[in-house]
Amino acid sequence: MKIFISHQQADSQQALVISRRLKSRHDIDSYLDVIDPAVGTTGDDLADHVRKELANCSQLLAVVSEATRTSWWVPWEIGIACEKDFPLATFADATTSLPEYLKKWPYLRTESDVDLYAEASKKAADEFVFKLRHLQEGVARERSTKEFFRVLRAGLRQ
Repeated sequence: MKIFISHQQADSQQALVISRRLKSRHDIDSYLDVIDPAVGTTGDDLADHVRKELANCSQLLAVVSEATRTSWWVPWEIGIACEKDFPLATFADATTSLPEYLKKWPYLRTESDVDLYAEASKKAADEFVFKLRHLQEGVARERSTKEFFRVLRAGLRQ
């Protein structure tokens, strides 16, 4: 399991904190462009690079703030993750009001919410591997993603 952390440049520090927490406390790898030298590219090259990195991940966590309103990349990355039926969640601090479309998925507000997210992610990854033995990949992904949403929403009381 590897999590693609989508964020606007202004939120790089928060994204880095989350990435480090996922790794140090939960042994979960993530892709974060602030530590990727290839991100200096633009346009089509950058879009291809992002698609390639998303293909190496199995989930997406979007870190959003008021600054995200100026980002075209974050919604685009969310769209690609939706097409792949990835488990999705959003992290936003308590001062950020989420647009309606992001409330479709679980949203995290605190570091302890990140821990709940990590546990739900591990459970979904295990569920996917188990279901893959008995089902087609697309069906297994869909069912494990639904289970991720159910478990995480229950933990977050959403």
